[in-house]
Amino acid sequence: MQKKSTSFSIKDWADDDKPREKLVQKGRSVLSDAELIAILIGSGSRDESAVDLSKRILAATENSLNELGKLTIKQLMEFKGIGEAKAVTIAAALEIGRRRRGGPAQKVSKINSSAGVFELLQPILGELPHEEFWIVYLNNSNKILHKEQLSKGGITGTLVDVRLVLKQALAYGAVGLILAHNHPSGTLKPSSADKQITSKLKTAATALDIKILDHLIITEKAYFSFADEQML
Repeated sequence: MQKKSTSFSIKDWADDDKPREKLVQKGRSVLSDAELIAILIGSGSRDESAVDLSKRILAATENSLNELGKLTIKQLMEFKGIGEAKAVTIAAALEIGRRRRGGPAQKVSKINSSAGVFELLQPILGELPHEEFWIVYLNNSNKILHKEQLSKGGITGTLVDVRLVLKQALAYGAVGLILAHNHPSGTLKPSSADKQITSKLKTAATALDIKILDHLIITEKAYFSFADEQML
């Protein structure tokens, strides 16, 4: 007797189990992460449904969308059933989510504490796989005049041009600066290089009556503040 084949196509599911129909009928908030990813990739493989494939991918990243967002296209394609088109779709969707998360940070117009700096820059720096050094330029009321990336480095470090920092500060009319960089390793302990560049910038800025108000080390979920730790 011929064995009946099992279909893994979403088209053959009950309407209540289909992610797209479920989203339309019940709203996006009721869908699981796996169901949302299944909508993105559209189909699974011969051996599993799109939802089961999505569950497997999530399980490999400890069910964390943040960790999933860190995977490269090549890493995503290592999952059976994920080709380049599906990998690109997943990466693009998660990048949109990351940028959306960073949207509210643009509303921060005045810095009142180290927590405010973290709120401003964590969406930009928190999940990067490499180090970046940023400067926030402030007026005498601690309102943000400008923020920009000063340099971009590798996994373990980045270079800082003191002259460029001060040149930009004078151009923007800034009287206060906040330094910030991320540690992809997740450690919050400042390195000797972190301490040296902070001291170097503070000495140079003081000569121009510009204050270094803080230096933050930022990771995905936390930060270290030189000012809070009285290291300035």
